[in-house]
Amino acid sequence: MTQIQLSDAQAVILSTACAREDGAVFPVTASLKGGAVGNVCKSLLKQGLIEEIGATDVNTVWRHDEERGPITLRATPLAYSTLGITDEQDDTLPAETPTAPVQRRKGTKQETLIEMLRAEGGATIDEIVAETGWLSHTVRGAMSGALKKKLGLTIISEKVDGGARRYRICDMREGAGR
Repeated sequence: MTQIQLSDAQAVILSTACAREDGAVFPVTASLKGGAVGNVCKSLLKQGLIEEIGATDVNTVWRHDEERGPITLRATPLAYSTLGITDEQDDTLPAETPTAPVQRRKGTKQETLIEMLRAEGGATIDEIVAETGWLSHTVRGAMSGALKKKLGLTIISEKVDGGARRYRICDMREGAGR
């Protein structure tokens, strides 16, 4: 069986649904904006990780169907197996205990950016531009949007001797006083 690769947003939505007793996708707790939730759900539907069912609660409606009425989404058995959740584990572990690390896509530019920022000494914008091929404003946007806002990482900026500004991801102990 091939391994299903999940983006961060897909992993958050899917693991939240699988943690619920009924496997419901809604309400979505991830802090996704705009049409992002719809795009993620469409992708999960296409992969067979979630399915459409009749909605009984108006707060969980995904869409309306002329024949079936209000429709919502729930996790499929494939979702549980993709996340490594089995019936045996459900009997022995509390519902909020993470069961397995989520498989994320490898080799992305975002992953490269995170690795560079986690390296000792961090990285300059110019170094990141050279490694990823992005423009400098794209690097700044990725750090501000994807890393800080969506992933909740703390990024600090320090000016070094040569005048270049170095960026790095700091752990919670470092960032506590800032």
